[in-house]
Amino acid sequence: MTTTAPSPAAAAPRHAAPALSDRTRAEHRLGWMLAGPAFAVMLLVTAYPILQAVYDSLFNYRLTDPDNRSFIGLTNYWVILTDPIWWAAVGVTVLITVVTVAVELVLGFALALVMVKALGTIRPVVRAAILIPYAIITVVSAFAWQFAFSLDTGFVNSWFAWIPGISAETDWFGGFGSSIFVICLTEIWKTTPFISLLLLAGLSQVPEVLQEAAKVDGATWWQRMTKVTIPNMKAAIMVALLFRTLDAFRIFDTIFIMTGGANGTETVSFLAYRQTIARLEIGLGSAVSVMLFICVVLISVLFVKGFKVDLSQARGEK
Repeated sequence: MTTTAPSPAAAAPRHAAPALSDRTRAEHRLGWMLAGPAFAVMLLVTAYPILQAVYDSLFNYRLTDPDNRSFIGLTNYWVILTDPIWWAAVGVTVLITVVTVAVELVLGFALALVMVKALGTIRPVVRAAILIPYAIITVVSAFAWQFAFSLDTGFVNSWFAWIPGISAETDWFGGFGSSIFVICLTEIWKTTPFISLLLLAGLSQVPEVLQEAAKVDGATWWQRMTKVTIPNMKAAIMVALLFRTLDAFRIFDTIFIMTGGANGTETVSFLAYRQTIARLEIGLGSAVSVMLFICVVLISVLFVKGFKVDLSQARGEK
């Protein structure tokens, strides 16, 4: 009976990780040296509130009766998950997030194309004009849009009375649908420049050589956009969608100013505020905040895993 020794190729591991070069290791060390202090400060600032919220969520704790604080384990989370109010707030939050992020992505991409094509002295003027809404404080913009759509002092009804369904008596904050429309419109106007700024950075990274090669091959504008431009800025699109989705999912300022959660417009962040600040239910409000944090983490994981972006390849590394 004879045995055959395995060949070196067969004995080698199938998925051997490529060895990092000295330059790559040096860049990694430099990156940690530059980002390490900021990362440590952010961890110290955010870790304590998160851990404190997790701790408080395990107690039956009302600020008006601090002496009767008692440990109840995960009861607060069970109360939240079995309460229709929580699921209604999640539904409203998801609705606002999906609508605003989808519209902002389309408009932001169009604005990024305008900014990247603007030439000469027009370019800085166009970029500055587009970024003005994003520079305005959210509370200020919410008050401005509330004033514009107000039944008593607003000018939207008089300006657009020629549109069917709009009259001088239209109460935009009198129902769920119209309130959500104004809230989404305010968010879109305010944060579309943020999306366009991130997408502009992605557009500037698309090699012009690929665009010229596609033109020579006879590709149309749409083909160049879908086959060349968008695939090469996938990382920028992921970052823009991730940042904006996380921000939209935590919407609070606009809801607080415009409706105060009335007409079924209460979001998860506003629910946490109402339980913690208005009702002084520290334990239950902390549990809502922890649930919001878990939702944000899950959204981040889904985006990173779903896009499957190789950041090293996006940076041009081998």
